[in-house]
Amino acid sequence: MKKGFASDNNSGVHPAIFKAMEEVNHGHVIGYGNDSYTEKAIEIFREKFGEDTEVFFVFNGTGANVLGLSSITRSFHSIICAETAHIEEDECGAPEKFTGCKLLPTEPINGKLTPESIQHHLKGFNFEHHSQPRVISVSQATEMGTVYTPAEIRALADLAHQHNMFLHIDGARIANAAVTLNMDFKSFTKDCGVDVLSFGGTKNGMMMGEAVLFFNQELTTETKYLRKQSMQLYSKMRFVGAQFQAYFKDDLWKETASHSNRMAKLLEAEVSKIPGIKITQPVEANGVFARVPQEIIEPLQEHFFFYVWNEKESEVRWMTSFDTTEREIYEFVELIKTLVSG
Repeated sequence: MKKGFASDNNSGVHPAIFKAMEEVNHGHVIGYGNDSYTEKAIEIFREKFGEDTEVFFVFNGTGANVLGLSSITRSFHSIICAETAHIEEDECGAPEKFTGCKLLPTEPINGKLTPESIQHHLKGFNFEHHSQPRVISVSQATEMGTVYTPAEIRALADLAHQHNMFLHIDGARIANAAVTLNMDFKSFTKDCGVDVLSFGGTKNGMMMGEAVLFFNQELTTETKYLRKQSMQLYSKMRFVGAQFQAYFKDDLWKETASHSNRMAKLLEAEVSKIPGIKITQPVEANGVFARVPQEIIEPLQEHFFFYVWNEKESEVRWMTSFDTTEREIYEFVELIKTLVSG
């Protein structure tokens, strides 16, 4: 399949990460995470986030979100999120099925929640007829390719804690956000009051395996049981641990995320020059959202596959990856020019 701009999930595995998996593929080690590779990966996370950080590896992003949310809720709770959130739109109801919680979607502003936008959901506390608001969940970077500032994260965390709630971050593209902010991970998560973080790597060069980070150990008393029950306890955990070791070695994560972000900015700059193309969201990570003439979408997809985000408004989403090249960007832009000009 020819490379396109549909999703950073469509890219392959970074060679350094593949090599790391191959290097640990010998002999026998104890399964289910009781191996030196997994232990070393956990140590790396604690070096970056603090020794009091609890780390649980899972298979994928949905598993990370479900495990993180299940650990801090009960079935009579509710979870506030953006209408565009992955847990609302793209996880087939898994968070609701496994947590039993009610999701309370809110219209975002450029993909982001604000304290003001969720105030109408902060009601019914201690009222037995009302689901109890328990979590504010945000995506960083957002599904619209935008990035929360530390101040925006802190404001949501403070609001959550004022109401005895928690702040959860879906960090499927956390590396892209870190590059945009030019900050280490801890500075805009734990240091800003985040309680639980789904830390992703699959969209940034890993094969599989995500991490759920808890910044309050009291929240994890039942997490290991929930992980097993939700089928997220990987028996050959060393292959996840090895990937994360390679991911963090020499800041590989930063190299890959910086490249995909840079390709998105290049794409934005070039398509902005084309009459009839309108960028609809700030390009702050590795996603470009644009309104394009309806008639060019299908022929364009035949050469470079991508997804239509909003059919009614002819808005499309173009995602760049760690392996996107400048040549592919320019070829794509030239095809758009040709199609637009008729």
